[in-house]
Amino acid sequence: MSAPVTTHSPRADQPSDHGPVVAAGLVDAHIHPDKSSWGGAWMSRAAAADLSEFIANDLATQRGYTRSVEERAHALLQSALASGTLAMRAHVDVSSELGLRNVEGVRAAADRLAPWLTVQIVAFPQFGLLTNPGTEAVMAAALGAGADLVGGIDPLGLEGDVAGHLDAVFGLAARSGRDIDLHLHDGGEPGLAQIREIAERTLAAGMQGRVTVSHAFALADASEPRLGETLDRIAEAGIWVTTCALGDDPVLDPGLLDRHGVQLALGSDGVRDSWTPFGTGSMVDRAHLLAYRTGAMTDAELERCYRAASIDGGRLLGIPEISLPVQRDSPTRLEFPGESLAQIVVDRPAPAAALRDGRPVPGR
Repeated sequence: MSAPVTTHSPRADQPSDHGPVVAAGLVDAHIHPDKSSWGGAWMSRAAAADLSEFIANDLATQRGYTRSVEERAHALLQSALASGTLAMRAHVDVSSELGLRNVEGVRAAADRLAPWLTVQIVAFPQFGLLTNPGTEAVMAAALGAGADLVGGIDPLGLEGDVAGHLDAVFGLAARSGRDIDLHLHDGGEPGLAQIREIAERTLAAGMQGRVTVSHAFALADASEPRLGETLDRIAEAGIWVTTCALGDDPVLDPGLLDRHGVQLALGSDGVRDSWTPFGTGSMVDRAHLLAYRTGAMTDAELERCYRAASIDGGRLLGIPEISLPVQRDSPTRLEFPGESLAQIVVDRPAPAAALRDGRPVPGR
């Protein structure tokens, strides 16, 4: 796939006189707006040694918020839109305790920004699907209350039952006709084995192109003997993977995935929530972090990181106007000050203009 159209001046030390850099709209393929404290006072965070402690901190933080899910999510979504994000996939908590309130809050926030920002909601069992009784029923209800996809989380590491967890996730997807986006933090061969099992189930269910594995930290360990085999199985099953280049988390190598034919999109993950004090909601910032973390050097490598945050995300979410390289007159596009798309990834400017379907995006 060719990179979005860019402009170049004859010399890198002189400003371009050929107009702005034109680029595809940005897509945040993995974000948690219901958890965010965006727009509120500074929030101090407790330390966490493992996933279970992070999850406990998260639940305590959500219980303590005084601002509604809709208010906090809208503040973050509005900021992301101003930074050029035109679509996102939001992973939103559902559980026996939270019920549908987070899904309803994020959907209400998203509706206020339509049609400029497209938001897909994943019903996400952050606190366990099997281990938190009643959550599976809430997941099913969420799919009729604003959620678009079925989520899942660490079938082995959190739930301790790979077959049971995947039975529930794929069962919900089959009954509702929805796609799947499943968190997988487990590393090493246990993580790879779960990914291969997800690939097998995807093929058996005929869901090629409709399943995403988010984070997929096991795919970042080049020392694993079965990494190549696992990547080939993912490609065969048409599974998407998302990475977020967040903090000290493992980050997936776009070049390696490209060589195996694996589809990659980029997201923010948590933004100013109990999990992290960092994040801006800008996918230009996130493309910069992906490039930095993976040692991008050439223009092609830098542009590849932008593509993961734009066109490839548009393909994942199935948004035609953000799924192809743009031209100067494309009705959906961003315009940046600068000389080239590679420079944009390094310098991280805000877009000077954003259009969707030929209309300027408001609030810029």
